[in-house]
Amino acid sequence: MIIAVAVNLKQLFKHQRNYPWPRPDTCPQCSAGGLWGHGFVLAYFDDLSGGVFLRRYRCPHCGCVIRLKPEGFFRRFQASIATIRSSLTRRLTGDRYLSGISVSRQRHWLNGLTRNVMARLGIHWRGRLLDGFECLIARGYVPVASSV
Repeated sequence: MIIAVAVNLKQLFKHQRNYPWPRPDTCPQCSAGGLWGHGFVLAYFDDLSGGVFLRRYRCPHCGCVIRLKPEGFFRRFQASIATIRSSLTRRLTGDRYLSGISVSRQRHWLNGLTRNVMARLGIHWRGRLLDGFECLIARGYVPVASSV
């Protein structure tokens, strides 16, 4: 299970394993208290020059492993939601993709968005992909995921 928390990425990069991660009060799966520390997992984000360690906890009652991640990022994406939104907005309004990020990666986001909007919202949304992006987020989907 992944829980998004407010994190200062630069401070996280600086302090790594010593970053003061918040400990969830209860398990999100079974609502039991007393979560145990369960180590760290290395993750990479576009805004940083190297990897950072994300905190994990384990519920002693149900065995659920909880990983904390910075807010503002989709699950399994290194680019922030704001960066992805900006890239799609530029491209869909007739401008070029953002510089500094590979075009193939940004094209992957656009193709994923198109596929998800068509599959989840219907063909009548094809001309309103940016609206579809926001609608899919509101429904709890990752709008640029490669799988539907």
